[in-house]
Amino acid sequence: MSLDLSNYELLWPAELFASEGERILRASDRTSDSSWVDRATWLITEALAGTTAVADFEELPDRDPMDDPWSSATPGWGNRAGTGKREWFTQLVNRASELRQAAAPRPYWPQRRGHGLSHDGSTPRDTRRDFARIISDFADKGYLAEVFGEECVDDPNDLPDASQVIDRRLGIPNLWPLTPETWDEDTFFGLIEVFHDLVSRPRMRRFHSWNMCGWHHSEFHNGPARILYRGKVNELLREAGIDYELAAEGEDLGRLVAVTDDARSTLVHRALNDSAPDITTRVRHAIALFRRRDTTVESKRSAIVTLAGILEERRALLKDKLGRDEGALFEIANRYNLRHRKADQLGDYDEAFLDWIFWWYLGTVELTNRLITSRIAG
Repeated sequence: MSLDLSNYELLWPAELFASEGERILRASDRTSDSSWVDRATWLITEALAGTTAVADFEELPDRDPMDDPWSSATPGWGNRAGTGKREWFTQLVNRASELRQAAAPRPYWPQRRGHGLSHDGSTPRDTRRDFARIISDFADKGYLAEVFGEECVDDPNDLPDASQVIDRRLGIPNLWPLTPETWDEDTFFGLIEVFHDLVSRPRMRRFHSWNMCGWHHSEFHNGPARILYRGKVNELLREAGIDYELAAEGEDLGRLVAVTDDARSTLVHRALNDSAPDITTRVRHAIALFRRRDTTVESKRSAIVTLAGILEERRALLKDKLGRDEGALFEIANRYNLRHRKADQLGDYDEAFLDWIFWWYLGTVELTNRLITSRIAG
């Protein structure tokens, strides 16, 4: 009888929960230290909605009953008879993809009647307050403790000045504690990018009971934290109708970039991850130039010129596969005011032309990547 998952809802991406869970299990294989239970409890607390899963886990014996014939443990709601903590947690991690994702509750009466504040009715200032609440939640879970420190009754040493930490990165003083009602757009977007670089997930926590000091966090890692942060912030921006998102990969990782459709996002992912080492840096740079929030016509031209240079190096391959048609790729770059910038070149065209040629060239780079891979494999 397998683990009953019907009462559990996942707050995290399933892949991230599985990855962090597998890491805990691997570590527990290498040591007899029972602290893996604390790490697992903290992961379940964070990643699953409510307290049901944590309660089920804590009810189980530390050792599987098969290893302890004298155990009299009784199963909880999420448990099958005869299961210990490790087996239960292993099943939960291995079946992460089967867990139901937690969803926002359906609209309540005032919202259905149009009297409540819905996401569609949020103002930019509401969005900034929502962002401040996201940061507060991360801080409460210890995600800023690595850079801001944590207070402790046993260690009254001075903590870093959080405002100065932000000021050194953003160049704007007095931004902590957060006061979203005072931010202009540049400050708001700047803070979104700064906190992406500051958050770090504590994989371990312990409760300091003396004088009710509270939770202390340790074993920080920024990878999982940034995945969670991007997910929450990008959802906030999407619901607010703001056409930017935090980049998940590339030279502009963690920076706000223009939102694209799923097909173009997939193309960017393939171009970034499947390019040969000799062109990867140039592809990353071209994509960052083109999609950054403050991009200009000149930046877009530079991005296109970078991609055109890669295709020029692969011209023999394109000629072999496309015949004489390969010349059309370079005619556009040469005839229009893109590469050589000569007096006889055409320059009076809409900026949308730059968007079209960029995606065409990036798609062609990705095509040549696949042609090269196919030729090597063959």
